[in-house]
Amino acid sequence: MFHGLFTVVDRIRKVLVANRGEIAVRIIRTCRKLGIKTVAIYTSVDSEAMHVKLADDAYSLGSNPYAYLDIGRISDIAKKSSVDAVHPGYGFLSENSRFAKAVEDVGCVWIGPPWHVMEMLESKTVVKKLAGSIGVPTVPGIMELPSIGELRSAVEKIGFPLLLKADRGGGGRGIRIVRSIEELERVFDLAREEVRTAFGSDKLFIEKYIPRARHIELQILSDRYGNVVVMGERECSIQRKYQKVIEEAPSPIVSDGDRRYLYDLAIRFMRSIGYVNAGTMEFIRDEQGRFYLIEVNKRIQVEHPVTEMITGIDIVEHQIKIAEGRELEIRESVYTFDGHAIEARVYAEDPERLIPSPGTITWIEFPNLSNVRIDHALSPGTTIPPFYDPMIAKVIARGATREEARQRLVQALSSFRIEGIKTSIPLLIKILTFSEFIKGNTHTEFMKEFIAGGH
Repeated sequence: MFHGLFTVVDRIRKVLVANRGEIAVRIIRTCRKLGIKTVAIYTSVDSEAMHVKLADDAYSLGSNPYAYLDIGRISDIAKKSSVDAVHPGYGFLSENSRFAKAVEDVGCVWIGPPWHVMEMLESKTVVKKLAGSIGVPTVPGIMELPSIGELRSAVEKIGFPLLLKADRGGGGRGIRIVRSIEELERVFDLAREEVRTAFGSDKLFIEKYIPRARHIELQILSDRYGNVVVMGERECSIQRKYQKVIEEAPSPIVSDGDRRYLYDLAIRFMRSIGYVNAGTMEFIRDEQGRFYLIEVNKRIQVEHPVTEMITGIDIVEHQIKIAEGRELEIRESVYTFDGHAIEARVYAEDPERLIPSPGTITWIEFPNLSNVRIDHALSPGTTIPPFYDPMIAKVIARGATREEARQRLVQALSSFRIEGIKTSIPLLIKILTFSEFIKGNTHTEFMKEFIAGGH
């Protein structure tokens, strides 16, 4: 049944989980808690995967390992399986407005923002323009690039170094730090071709590069009645190749005054665009303490468990309830938190060479500690294929203080045993026990400096 710009149902009873791995398992577990049946999808390399075994029903996408991106096939499965709704998780098609619309077109509820809002937010330059129109600060830059020949005078007004970025897409692809006009001229066409291949659009824009920035994101929940709440912030400054490695909540650098300021910006922005469901507003903070909006993520985030650990709120549960048309049960933005939480992403990769390590897990032992959560889809015999992001688990620890959470996370990772593949666990422990991390002195160049220092 359609209601305005939404497909609505009185109650969601069956959900297609349009994803794989740990996020698919995580969604299925919340659906079970709510008494909702689930349908999994899988490619042949995932036929024995945990998300397939846990779901009430499962449909094959065939042998192509990249079929998780097949909008037509997944939409047909949604219709064939008689689900009420589709949850996209993160990655793959989760921020694709065409997929969201296709789900609506077959009469299913999309558990996410309205497709037309997603379409608008797919362009980072549009986000910057919208933000600027209501007083939300963004990084100085050039949104409409002239020809490469005209760029010389344009960039002189901003000054080097600069970031050359893709207008659409994510995952760090297409981002290049440029330190001179000669370098910009040299990489411009290469970057444009890279983003055209990856995202179907070759539009680039330029931002001032903010050195040693803090990456701060706000977790948002919004309903269709205009209620918007902010569930605190997360510090996500430790990154490698623009992919987050360790996240924590709350941020050790954000003051109560900063928090009130950021919450006001977020609520104002989300209301102005009619945002509904879960989302994240990502800011960077420069060394002078100024915050700039860089993008809006139109889905649940990988690092959402750290927020859940300090608020006690199941974000996926609220996503489902919002999609059913219910008003938010939470009306006040969260200013107080129950302790501190830190998450480490465990990758199937060689911790020395920092390259993927696919293979089959022959033995696994999980830590058994209080206030530790592990999101995963692993068991002995699980094959880690080479086709997907190599993150295989998230280990999250909560403590009364940041230091207690840090020590508990180190203890958890130290007792996490996996055989058959290499993992990033040794590297994660080194980071968590490094003096600068212990002091909270993190920034977006932390990993580069850490690795260069031979730690």
